[in-house]
Amino acid sequence: MAVDTAREEKALRALTNRLVDDYGEAHSKERVEAVVGTVRRRFDGHSVRDFVPILIERIARRELDPAAAEPDIEQSVSANTTAIPLGDNSNSAGSHLFDTLGRLGSAARGLGGRSAALPRRTVLIGGGAVLAVIAVVAVVAVQQPDSGPVSAGPVPLTTVHGVVGSEKMAFFDDPQVAQALAKHGLQVQVDPAGSRQISTSVDLAKYDFAFPSSAAAAERIQRERGVSGKYTPFASPMVIATFKPIADLLTQAGIVAPGATTTFDVEKYLALAEQGTQWDQLAGNTVYPVRKNVLVATTDPRTSNSAAMYLAVTAYVANDNTIVRGTKAEDYAVSRISRLFTRQGYTESSSDGPFKDYLANGMGPVPMAWVYEAQYVDAAVHGQLKPDMVLMYPKPTVLSQHTVVPLNDKGDRIGKLLTTDSELQRLAAEHGFRPNDPSLFTKVTAEHQVPVDTNLVNVVDPPDYDTLEHLLGDVARAYN
Repeated sequence: MAVDTAREEKALRALTNRLVDDYGEAHSKERVEAVVGTVRRRFDGHSVRDFVPILIERIARRELDPAAAEPDIEQSVSANTTAIPLGDNSNSAGSHLFDTLGRLGSAARGLGGRSAALPRRTVLIGGGAVLAVIAVVAVVAVQQPDSGPVSAGPVPLTTVHGVVGSEKMAFFDDPQVAQALAKHGLQVQVDPAGSRQISTSVDLAKYDFAFPSSAAAAERIQRERGVSGKYTPFASPMVIATFKPIADLLTQAGIVAPGATTTFDVEKYLALAEQGTQWDQLAGNTVYPVRKNVLVATTDPRTSNSAAMYLAVTAYVANDNTIVRGTKAEDYAVSRISRLFTRQGYTESSSDGPFKDYLANGMGPVPMAWVYEAQYVDAAVHGQLKPDMVLMYPKPTVLSQHTVVPLNDKGDRIGKLLTTDSELQRLAAEHGFRPNDPSLFTKVTAEHQVPVDTNLVNVVDPPDYDTLEHLLGDVARAYN
């Protein structure tokens, strides 16, 4: 129940923010919050919570804008649906709602359980509030004391299975995302894995889609599975998550440049790392006098896309700021950058672990972490950052294109929806990703005052698929 309560609270915070955005010119923020609170109390005490946030939002919208009634909804009331008086302060509205659902369940039984014969929308009228409950019988079962459990004949959702980069788990775990997909008749179940794992070792036969975090990993899947289609619903540049004392120390060393957004000079960093410089050797270092190499912490390049993107950036810089092509350039780049990985010690297989360590354990174990910008922004939006945490943009950086590879028709539906559905695109932005409409991302970061570079300029292309594979193979051999 604690998990369900947390999910409901998160959904209620999100719907309140939407209502403030939509009605801010007509109503104060306090008025909107008061309406949401009043409507919410109508559903206190009811154990079936699945659609409570949807119900609250619909009723609140009617209270805030009575002129926005939907005539087609009002006309969709059938003989099996009774108007429900909500009243301005009624605490019994929830009971009336569930009574009506019970009658819908009885109607379904009388029709041989054929849920298609039921009205798809139920109208609740009273106190100026009109509520459309979209396919509510799909999820609610009502207990009637005199006749035992009554099912409303659920409308089936098509289950789609996917394997996704771990940094996207928070997105797919979001109940709002689940609701948005359910509107299209889909229930998505996903397993996390490192993007390199998805493209190399995960058994994709049991999945409908694969969703790695780069175009290169997606291309490998396409080649091996004989798939031509793909979708790129959103992207995320690679960044470095650090702490203010570390950023200040590296500013003194000439590697970091503060400003509206903090930048990290990869060329100067590479020169420092090649010398084997340790933290306690930096001039004036009193904040982090630790005897270990000055290195950015990454994941394992043999399994994780984020580490592959780190390799792409550092190889570009090591190759005299030129995209690596050919065996000679590959060998030269690897000779300069392999120690950036092999000197780290243990590295995790996906980006979720290092970022959680960064959030939880401070700069002691992880002074700098190579992560997706989306992870940092998502943490900022959800209040998980500490005051001394700093976002740095590598100069140059690389854009990670999160790419859906559909493995069948169901996977293709997911790819299309994630790319074209406005609600899913908005939710992607709320989880820190840069969707196809840049204004969605800008709006989220402005609202939460996250200092991001909305107009990325110093972005390099990763090497082509075959070259990146060769570089990764050479680095992997360097571990031995």
